[in-house]
Amino acid sequence: MIARILPHPYLTLLLVVVWCMLNSSIGLGTIVFGTIVALLIPILTAAYWPDRPRIVRPFKLAFYVLVVIWEILKANIQVAIIVLFKSNRQMKSNWVVVPLDLKSPEAITVLAGTITLTPGTVSADLSDDGYSLLVHALDAPEPDVVRDDIKNRFERRLKEIFE
Repeated sequence: MIARILPHPYLTLLLVVVWCMLNSSIGLGTIVFGTIVALLIPILTAAYWPDRPRIVRPFKLAFYVLVVIWEILKANIQVAIIVLFKSNRQMKSNWVVVPLDLKSPEAITVLAGTITLTPGTVSADLSDDGYSLLVHALDAPEPDVVRDDIKNRFERRLKEIFE
């Protein structure tokens, strides 16, 4: 019964929070209407989610969000320095192939989104077999360092969260 009303409880909670943030209000009306919307959306879209994403350690997910925010802040500064002080000739943009240990489609999607959210890198493609991710780095004189950085900072944590 609970699974029918709350097919995706984390999504419901996230939708309520996003609704309140979009309205810049935490009033009773905003929370009630946000809750109604947050309950309806997962119920109406449940047919498109055949399997429920498994989050093995939800508290590590909260820590992961903080790590990503920190990395985004650091990358913003690094990209600003690159743009302001490096000439185009000095920049070494590269394509980096990141072999994946992740198996969960949700975890791979979060990793690709994290890479794209971090300034200076963009997830460009997932291999047909789903075992590697193609990433473009704005300034990567050593592509192996970028690959190892992605695997150590993000993929390792996502593996703990989802698998």
